[in-house]
Amino acid sequence: MSTADFPLDLLGYHTPPPTTPIITPSSSHTAMSTRPSHLDTVRHSSYGGRDTMRRNYSSTSRRRHATTLPVSDDEAYTYCLRAAYLNYLLQPRLKRTQHVANTSKKVSTPSTSINALMDDFKLIRDSKSTRFPHGFMAELDKRITNVLIGKEKGAEYNDAMVKRTFATFLNELKQPQYRKQMEKDRRVEDLLLIFYSRATGELQKGKAPEDDTWKLMVDRHVALFVRLISSTLHNNDWTRERPELSSRLKTLETKLLQHDQDLTASTQTSAGTGGQSIEVEVPRSYEVRDMPLVIRVCSVFAKPTAQAQNDINAHRTAWTEQAALKDLKDYQSHMMLNTHVTLNEGDFHLDEAFEAWRRGEFADLGQMMLEIVKSDPGLAKTSTSGGVLALKAPTQTSDGAMYGDISRQMSAGAEADGGYALDQPVDMSQLNLDSGSPRDSAMGEQETVGFTFIPPDARAYYRQVVKVAFTHDLADEELAAGADGEPAKLLSRQSMDLLNEVALRWRIPQFTRLVLFLDVVREKYQHQEVPLETLDAAFVSVKEPTPEPVKKSLGGARPSSQPTQPALFDSSRWTVSDYALYQNLISTLHDALLRELFELFQHCYDAKPPSIGVIMYVLETHIYTDPLFSRSATDATAFTDMMADALRQKARDKYHELLLKNVSDNAAEWEFFNVIQLGQAVTGLCEKVKKRYRKNPEVMGVNPFVILVEEILPSFAADAKELVSRVMEVAKEKGEEVPILDGFELYKELVEIRRTHAQALPGREFGVHIEGLLQDFVWRFIGTTDAKIIEWIEGAVAHDDFQLRQDAKDKETGLPPTEEERHSQSPVDVYRIFNQSIDQIVKLEWDDDLQYAKFMTAVSKSIGKGVARYCELLETKFAKEMDRQTPEQESRSQQTQREKWVTAARDAWMTGGGKGAGVKIEPFQFWPESLVKINDVEFATLQLDKLEQEINVDACAEVINRLDPPPAVNVRARGGGSKFMFTIKIIEAEDLKAGDANGSSDPYVVLGDEYQKRLAKTRTVYQSLNPRWVETVDILTTGPLNVIATVWDWDMLGDHDCLGRTSLKLDPSHFNDYLPREYWLDLDTQGRVLVRVSMEGERDDIQFYFGKAFRTLKRTERDMARKVTDKLSSYIQQCLSRRTLRALLTQGTLGGVSINQAKGYFSKLAGRPMGTASSATGATTPSGGLTPQDVSNALKPLLNYFDDNFAIMKQTLTDTAMITVMTRLWKEALVTLETLLVPPLSDKPSTQRPLGQQEVDIVYRWLQMLFDFFHAYDDDDKLAHGIPLDVLKSPKYHDLQNLNFFYAESTDNLIRTSDGIAQATARRQHDAAAKLHNRLSAPAATGPTSTHRLALQQQQSGGMSTSTGLNPSARRTKSIMMSRNLGTMRQAKEAKRAEAQADPSDDMILRILRMRPEAEKYLKDRSRQKERLAAAAAAEAIVRQSLMASRGLGLGLGAGGIGGGGGGGGGLVGAVAAGQRGRSGTAGAVGGLSRRWDTIRE
Repeated sequence: MSTADFPLDLLGYHTPPPTTPIITPSSSHTAMSTRPSHLDTVRHSSYGGRDTMRRNYSSTSRRRHATTLPVSDDEAYTYCLRAAYLNYLLQPRLKRTQHVANTSKKVSTPSTSINALMDDFKLIRDSKSTRFPHGFMAELDKRITNVLIGKEKGAEYNDAMVKRTFATFLNELKQPQYRKQMEKDRRVEDLLLIFYSRATGELQKGKAPEDDTWKLMVDRHVALFVRLISSTLHNNDWTRERPELSSRLKTLETKLLQHDQDLTASTQTSAGTGGQSIEVEVPRSYEVRDMPLVIRVCSVFAKPTAQAQNDINAHRTAWTEQAALKDLKDYQSHMMLNTHVTLNEGDFHLDEAFEAWRRGEFADLGQMMLEIVKSDPGLAKTSTSGGVLALKAPTQTSDGAMYGDISRQMSAGAEADGGYALDQPVDMSQLNLDSGSPRDSAMGEQETVGFTFIPPDARAYYRQVVKVAFTHDLADEELAAGADGEPAKLLSRQSMDLLNEVALRWRIPQFTRLVLFLDVVREKYQHQEVPLETLDAAFVSVKEPTPEPVKKSLGGARPSSQPTQPALFDSSRWTVSDYALYQNLISTLHDALLRELFELFQHCYDAKPPSIGVIMYVLETHIYTDPLFSRSATDATAFTDMMADALRQKARDKYHELLLKNVSDNAAEWEFFNVIQLGQAVTGLCEKVKKRYRKNPEVMGVNPFVILVEEILPSFAADAKELVSRVMEVAKEKGEEVPILDGFELYKELVEIRRTHAQALPGREFGVHIEGLLQDFVWRFIGTTDAKIIEWIEGAVAHDDFQLRQDAKDKETGLPPTEEERHSQSPVDVYRIFNQSIDQIVKLEWDDDLQYAKFMTAVSKSIGKGVARYCELLETKFAKEMDRQTPEQESRSQQTQREKWVTAARDAWMTGGGKGAGVKIEPFQFWPESLVKINDVEFATLQLDKLEQEINVDACAEVINRLDPPPAVNVRARGGGSKFMFTIKIIEAEDLKAGDANGSSDPYVVLGDEYQKRLAKTRTVYQSLNPRWVETVDILTTGPLNVIATVWDWDMLGDHDCLGRTSLKLDPSHFNDYLPREYWLDLDTQGRVLVRVSMEGERDDIQFYFGKAFRTLKRTERDMARKVTDKLSSYIQQCLSRRTLRALLTQGTLGGVSINQAKGYFSKLAGRPMGTASSATGATTPSGGLTPQDVSNALKPLLNYFDDNFAIMKQTLTDTAMITVMTRLWKEALVTLETLLVPPLSDKPSTQRPLGQQEVDIVYRWLQMLFDFFHAYDDDDKLAHGIPLDVLKSPKYHDLQNLNFFYAESTDNLIRTSDGIAQATARRQHDAAAKLHNRLSAPAATGPTSTHRLALQQQQSGGMSTSTGLNPSARRTKSIMMSRNLGTMRQAKEAKRAEAQADPSDDMILRILRMRPEAEKYLKDRSRQKERLAAAAAAEAIVRQSLMASRGLGLGLGAGGIGGGGGGGGGLVGAVAAGQRGRSGTAGAVGGLSRRWDTIRE
């Protein structure tokens, strides 16, 4: 839309109504007619008449406007030249000094009396006006100091006598009493009196009594002091606050200098004897070169000075001071007659305004006449009244009410050269200013009036002069550039002086000058001759002047009628013509500004749009805030709507331009890059526009950013959806895939656009669901990561040397590695891979919680897969390193069969004979890289826990369960495809067949399926027929699976021997309650194996995957620690054996070293006694011939062996890993001691015989010593440096303590105690079952709710069920969900420890009874009772499941349950099968007692 199409009626705002005439600048107050008759009769005396003034204007003004002719430049030049020439005539005559010889005798002129000088200050009523300001004394001290050191400007202060006088005064002033008084009173006269006194004393020194010439020097020095005071006030800008004080000081200085006018000549005085100097006037030259204003007139009007000289010469006789005086007298006469030659009451709306103007004019005319008479005193004699004139000085006016820039300069008659004052008082009382009274003269109308210096239409002439001067100054480059960093000026100082002089002579009011100046600027702006900044500067200079100090003009103060700035811009005091002109010019400017704003605002979406700041600033600052401007709300709304419609079209055009630029017309060439480019262009444009208008988002009610977003974002959303769909279709047709990173980049760009859309248009939905459109790229990324995760893990392990990451310099200096340096590089690389995979998704800031949770679930599955592979690789390497042969073993492997038998016999003879007991057992040489692997697993566990917290696993699981819960059990069962995780823990075996010639075996277990595929293998336990493995393996299956367990005997040479086989069926339907079960599996040859089996559903759940990864890491760490302890376990079993007990009892002693010398490794000071603060209770002192020292010495080799191995480990292992290894050794020691005391738990009698009381005492003494050793309490620092007490005092430790209490009891007492404990446990379980039954038997209204709550409780407890009746107290001890992070693992351990200590158990009593042949029948009865109760519990479970099924909820939680899944449909069959198993040893209750047949509670 062009400016020609812009509707004029929408540009703003009403122009003046038809009743309001438009007064042009050419209207003159010299041609004004009388006011309308109704205004003659009705006078308004208040500002309430302003509304009437806006509606009514005189018809004569309109008539005058129609007949006024424009003023030419030549006409304006003529009258402007006259005013400039008159200024020259009225300037004070220049004077020159002339020396006249003195022929008379020497005259001694006395100095001025100090009392007379102080009279001017004493006569002032307001003493505050003459007090010097606060802080003045400090500044005066500085100035006087500058005088003394010669830094004060001015040659008059360099005289030595002057400096001496000032120094004397300064010393006097520094005295505290004077200083305090000065600061309090702040009176100038006190300072002057002190200075006068000091100056008199100094200048009088050395003078003869008859010599009084020094008195004139006193006046001179006091004058210098007064001048210094005035300069101090002026330099600190205190003259504004103390104008009266400044004036009095000036007067005082003049009086003091009446005898000496030259302060720079210290010897000049009129009291000399060689003559005197007088001043004489310099005659006028009447040359243009001596007329500054005339020269300016020639420059402004482009006239040569010769022409001006000719014009002056031609009219010199007419253009005189007398003609100027006559003009003023005639002008005054017309004012008194209220004619139309001057402004009259008809030109003002308010009487107050007219009277104020009239009073001011009379005062100004009087002062101007005085100035003319002063210039030519002979004019006073031409008065009709005759007489001698005595001119009086004009009234002093304040110097503070000045103006800034244009307004100040245009009204500064006091500052210009055209203002005048008389140097001496002259009484003009005899001058008749009213002579030639209009009542007696023939001048009646304006037509007969002929002024010499005032043009016929002064207003029009003045406007033309302003226009010409303004045009001239616009071409001045120096003026436009400004000087010294100051802003550019609109008019030069010379032009302002000329305009002020012209306005003063032509009697143009101050407000008229400003209005006419603004009108000239308006005209220039409309004709595009000046920029908008000039218009703003014009308004600012007129309305917001900055006060400046007033300079002393040649003629004195400005006319007293000059108004102050607030009164100057009070439109109620303006003339009607000025009011109308100003209203018209702001209305015209408003229309022009709106046109320009509309045109510029169409480019707001361009890269570099033109600025509209100046336009809006002028509109808001100068137009809309002006009280004379009125605006129409209807027109404003219409303009806003029109500009908004235009911007919408511009926004559509801009988007179309971006679309053509970034997207090809050929659909086959479309790529995601095109969509990204288009999106970046759109977001870039939106951000640029938003930033551009962030401070002022709306312009005239239009928000360009909102309009842009409303127009282009919906279009882009639709186009982006179409583009993406088309690109993916084309790629699919070509058999290609769009790069994943392109999809990610596109998502980020679309999200940014959606964010912009949400901020600009809240509550409005974006046009495309980005997550649904691009989620396939994330799934592809996750799939790629899952496919490569194993390769990445293997690469990280392959490139790892498994060395400490210690700094080389620290290593050279012998510093131990820090905890952070004890792991290798591979775990860092592995978790860098994990974090990068997760960060890639996190950085997308996916805005769909459900999809994001599913993404994290899939990634966690890959992470678990990677963790499992990492643990497998590390464990394989670790096992290979730990199973390496020692040098002795390698040498033996090279021996012949005969040599092997001879060596074995020699070793047996040496050991059996006891001669080798003193030989020190060397510690196992652990490789640092092997121990680093343990640190790596520990570091990996910590990093996994950190990763679990960063992902917020629990929140992801909660989102999926809330927004997309897993299907119901029966639905999942029908659908099939469920996976189940069986965890088999191979605990121990007993009564195995001997596979070696020495009557022992080296057994290990291999698990395989029915197709002979190996599933797992345990470690080898050497030299044992009752081995303990306590190893765990996970088996994943989708249905029933038969597992075959084979026990093998390890042989160094030849094939391994089979010791027996057994089988176990893993059927998910048998484990639908997800409770662990223990089985004694009989071998087909001899002996049996104890296993514990539990099941969990293989779930697609993020908590499950993290729990599985955590369990893999902890299991790997445990297996590594076990392999380390296995290297020490043989010696532990050798030292803590029955053979050692027998040797101790038969030999009496094994050495002479105290246990206190066998302190643990973590003790700080070697050789110091071990602390016994944590000693266990129940230990007794061995009886017989043995002393406690003998018993202690028996353990010395073992403890030294521990110390040696710990020293090797400590060099590499971290503190946490070290505690882990020590804990495993502590458990191994506990199990070994337990094996010495009792056989494993079983329903069969044992061939193991009980120990004697002395042997039991020795065993418990050893237990106490081992406890103190592993705790490593130091009495010096009161700290434990070993295993914490809560870990040492494990359930196994408490069982051993309880065992000592029952060990010597009779069989009958043990049976009674066992029955009592069993009955008490049965009662507690019966009460719990009754509560559960009551909950399940609730009324119909509350039954489903209670049942559902029960299922939720089972779900939250990790799949535990207390409703099957098989084992109400059983729980999932090591489910995956309970191992999903370190926090849940710690909670599970604490709960297990608390449970073990909560209820008493008769396990140890039953194990003692196995060694009592008379208790065989009791053991069998307890076994049969357990089987019957298990069957009854199974039947109860069937009924309970039926009840729950009838209410719509099965007991099984399936694969999607929190505690495990799958097999929900087989719950009833599983319960029946559990009850029918005979000798399987299924976990049940004997007499209601919960039984677990394990021997180590972990």
